[in-house]
Amino acid sequence: MKRRILWCILCACLVSTSLFAQEPALLSRVHDTEACRKWVDGQMEKMTLKQKVGQLFIYTLQPVTNQYSKNVLRKMVDDYGVGGLLFTGGELRKQVQMTNYAQAHASVPLMVTFDGEWGLGMRLKDTPSFPYNRVLGCIQNDSLLYEYGKEVARQCRLIGVQINFAPVADVDNNPNNPVINFRSFGSDPKRVAEKVAAYVKGLEDNGVMAVCKHFPGHGDTEIDSHNALPELNFDRARLDSIELYPFKKAVEAGIGGVMVGHLHAPSLGEGPASISQEVIMRTLIDELRFHGLVVTDALEMKGIAGHDDVCARALIAGNDVVLSPRNLKKEIDGVMSALKKGRLSETDIDRKCRKVLSFKYALGLSSWKKVEEEGLAEKLVTPELLSLQQELSKAAVTVLKDSSSLVPLDLSVSGTVLLSVSPSLSEAYPFYHQLKQTFPVGWLHANVDSLDAVEARLRPTQRVLVALHTDKVEPYAALLEKLAKDKPLALICFGDMKMLEKIPEVVRHASTVILAHSDEKFVQRHVADLFLDNAYADGRLSIPLSGLFKAGDGLTVDPETPRQYSPEDVGMNASILSQIDSIAEEGIRLKAYPGCHVMILREGLPVYNKCFGSYTYEGKEQVKENSLYDLASLTKVTATLLAVMKLYDEGKFGLTDWVADYVPILKKTDKARITVQDLLFHESGLPAYWPFYEEAVDMKSCKGGLFRKKPDKNHTLKLAENVYACNDFRYNPEWVSHVPSAEYPLQVADSLFLRSDFSKNIVEQIVKLPLKGKSYRYSCLNFMLLKEMVEKIAGMPMDMYLDSVFYAPMGLRHTAFLPLRKFPKEQIVPSVETDFLRGGKLQGFVQDEAAAFMGGVSGNAGLFSTTQDVARIAQMWLDKGICGDRRYLSRATCELFTTLKSRDSRRGLGFDKPDTEHTDNSPCSPEAPASVFGHTGFTGTCVWIDPDNELIFVFLSNRTYPSVYEQNNLVRYNIRTRMQQVMYQSILH
Repeated sequence: MKRRILWCILCACLVSTSLFAQEPALLSRVHDTEACRKWVDGQMEKMTLKQKVGQLFIYTLQPVTNQYSKNVLRKMVDDYGVGGLLFTGGELRKQVQMTNYAQAHASVPLMVTFDGEWGLGMRLKDTPSFPYNRVLGCIQNDSLLYEYGKEVARQCRLIGVQINFAPVADVDNNPNNPVINFRSFGSDPKRVAEKVAAYVKGLEDNGVMAVCKHFPGHGDTEIDSHNALPELNFDRARLDSIELYPFKKAVEAGIGGVMVGHLHAPSLGEGPASISQEVIMRTLIDELRFHGLVVTDALEMKGIAGHDDVCARALIAGNDVVLSPRNLKKEIDGVMSALKKGRLSETDIDRKCRKVLSFKYALGLSSWKKVEEEGLAEKLVTPELLSLQQELSKAAVTVLKDSSSLVPLDLSVSGTVLLSVSPSLSEAYPFYHQLKQTFPVGWLHANVDSLDAVEARLRPTQRVLVALHTDKVEPYAALLEKLAKDKPLALICFGDMKMLEKIPEVVRHASTVILAHSDEKFVQRHVADLFLDNAYADGRLSIPLSGLFKAGDGLTVDPETPRQYSPEDVGMNASILSQIDSIAEEGIRLKAYPGCHVMILREGLPVYNKCFGSYTYEGKEQVKENSLYDLASLTKVTATLLAVMKLYDEGKFGLTDWVADYVPILKKTDKARITVQDLLFHESGLPAYWPFYEEAVDMKSCKGGLFRKKPDKNHTLKLAENVYACNDFRYNPEWVSHVPSAEYPLQVADSLFLRSDFSKNIVEQIVKLPLKGKSYRYSCLNFMLLKEMVEKIAGMPMDMYLDSVFYAPMGLRHTAFLPLRKFPKEQIVPSVETDFLRGGKLQGFVQDEAAAFMGGVSGNAGLFSTTQDVARIAQMWLDKGICGDRRYLSRATCELFTTLKSRDSRRGLGFDKPDTEHTDNSPCSPEAPASVFGHTGFTGTCVWIDPDNELIFVFLSNRTYPSVYEQNNLVRYNIRTRMQQVMYQSILH
């Protein structure tokens, strides 16, 4: 009857808790409470009063497997019946062996505890570690803290641990604190509480008890409780708002355990908190309504060890478990003496023992299984662990300032040098290597003995990236400060954030300051990617850095959300400009395209830059800043024409030269006298289009031919009015294979591969085509021949030439032919859902059939890019050949190609232009002046450059999705021209 009454008291306590606060989550998950009660009753029946007392003790020992250690352990388990163990550190294998040994000899299963504030690596050699809490406090996404707790729980269970004495819930608001500092999540009580709650939930949802510490708060102290008793001389209001706040939130989150520190808080109670009834019973249990396990901090610490009968006093004060007493026998005897003297009652001991046993049941100890040693190290280190470690470190990276917009770097500006302040260059190599792969960067090592030489070498540079890999930074302060005052300087701290306080003037004058916290290789690569506009950062400083930054400081760097400038800064009305939003959204509703990206620059500044919709009408993948589009005929100007202009600039040919002089196959044909200018003006006489791919089709497999004017059972695919394609045909195996090989290396679709010489066949087909007079006729074939000319003159494939001469040095990292070689498919917007010719979705494969069968690199189509990269090319033309600090084309060449216009059409030299006489047929809005030049693309793209108003308009979409042959609503509803019209209307006069 007495046992049932005590059990009812414990259950009533938990029920009353749930009325006012969250009951311990671990206990709330015990579904079969009757089975729990029976197990607890069964254990209680076996124990003497002294053994029940023993259950309230956690014994600390080293994981040493010699016989002496085993004998001591047996004594603690057999003679004193301790309730739990805490291993102090050592080797994983030995701890597991001692755990199995102890559990095998224990009459009541033991709670194996661990002190792993940053993972198992805090105590055990060669086991995983995680970043310190101070670093994790910079993370904004608290779900990562949950995942961290979840992973630690997995590891703890693997090695037979049920309780982790973590997390630290102290607020780090005293820079002179000698013991908490980096162990805390930060100086903001709210953020600390959020991190604590997330970690606790991750740990306990996965079967391991969390014990937060050090109640009532060890953050704002200047004494280490390991050495003496710290004082918290603050009033209650202050304690409630700062020190107690994270503990209150942890209790509300359902935490299983709270560790009480050896601290004196006079406004809460007299004496050390760990043996104070006022602190534990009144504040923690009654006011905060905590009903989990109350655990003392280690009782061997000097902050408490001087008190007699410290374990008895701790239990009387309200603790349920006492940790690491100096003399176990003496302290158990002291508790038994307190029971005899009536200072403690047997009811108190039974209640505490039942609580301990209830948690043991909740932690699975009623059915303990031996820990498997075999392959344990391999089980600990999983790909998921490595990924989480990297995610946490990357998410903590914090950009504290960026006054000169160095993040991301303008890759078109040369003269960038990396200065590594490190013991040797090897520490900084991953950062340098990641940068070097994308753009030219110099590299210097800062040597204390040669700072004058370093300064001299850096004098002509445009900007400097300083990577700090050592905390011994003071000798470099004068040089770095001088550099920071002279030119844009980015300071990257690949170590403890506190090192910045050693060089305050450098930090104040630096244009950019980044906290990387670690120089792990993957962190260095991540920070390099920030500079390359290829990574995200949203870290916020977890503590203030004296006189430099406040807690919470930090910038968000998002490659999908680039900087924008106020339209008013360049004489445009933002309110009017925003009307483009409704036009873009209207286009989606009208099925003109599933999504689009619109960018407008004026005077070189992006004043409008927005993404709309998704890759498909199903809306699974949203259009983002770096989504790559098939440019279609924009390739003509952003690729082929660029190469033509450069080679013309270098005097390699003249506009009136015969193309046959450079493409010999044209000689002795009716195309021998076609000039370069004829091709650029589309006045060569070549047909507008030709189905080159028919050569690769087995025509015998097409019953009734490949196309028919009317549908029949073999021709049901409608391509256009009065054009129906064969439902089922085969390719000619001479040219096409469904598997790649050395003979068929050119991929034109997911399962379609061409012979490498099919492009030669296409050129031969062009040679045989009849000319139709020299009047204007827009034809892709003109630019296909220009590509052949470029390659003959340049002596290399056109895509390689463009990448080396323009794309790479201009920093166009998202511009490429054959994009699947460089980018994941998910980053590329599909152009067609089901292509009749290639039989599937086109995502990363050029939509244009001629370009596809040229192997994906053609003069008329094939280039994939983003609005930002297209705009950069356009800005180079607008700036007369200059991008960044480098000239790519002469002013004269730019002016010639962007202004010269055909006498017979609106066409310029390769560029399209407005039709100012017949505005209804113009590709531009009526407001566009005659000076405008640019181009459109079949997939729903365009770029227009207006030199008069210093405007650039870029529009990219996939209007051909899902089908090329649907009505062209993009043109029908004048989406692009109406957007242009709004752009001009927004100009303030």
